[in-house]
Amino acid sequence: MTKTQLKQKMLAILSLDGHPGNIAAGFAVGVFIGITPLFGIHTPLAIAAAFIFRLNQLTTITGSWLNTPFTVLPVLMASYRLGEFILGQKPRAVSFETLDWHHLKDYATALFIGSSIIGFIAAVICYFICYWLVIRFRRKDPGLEELAKESVLTGENLEKEQAKE
Repeated sequence: MTKTQLKQKMLAILSLDGHPGNIAAGFAVGVFIGITPLFGIHTPLAIAAAFIFRLNQLTTITGSWLNTPFTVLPVLMASYRLGEFILGQKPRAVSFETLDWHHLKDYATALFIGSSIIGFIAAVICYFICYWLVIRFRRKDPGLEELAKESVLTGENLEKEQAKE
């Protein structure tokens, strides 16, 4: 993906018609999914999560792709070491020769615990960053500024109505 294509994708996400909270939530759920060691099924899981939780599919899928081939091994190692620490296991040498499940199943418990914690933290951080970027982008564009005001007001009204019920 070229720099121009990446910029176009980001502009497409930031200019989506929807509440900034919904857009950011979709991205955050995708980030959480992308950190899990379920390689090969991140995209189907992101689509399913977007459907189940009524999130924006584009942002959920994009968030699940945030863990790139350059970051997957450091995230995998950090997840494993954190899970190993939480479980109180004695540190052992790790070799992730391949990322297929047959090789990873020996490390599964520690990987899932560690990736759940790291994924949750990353998702919360990404939620606030994405929310801020959507609002900031919409305020810079005169055509989208009114949308930003309306979506924030609508979101506040919906939250008040849900609290009454």
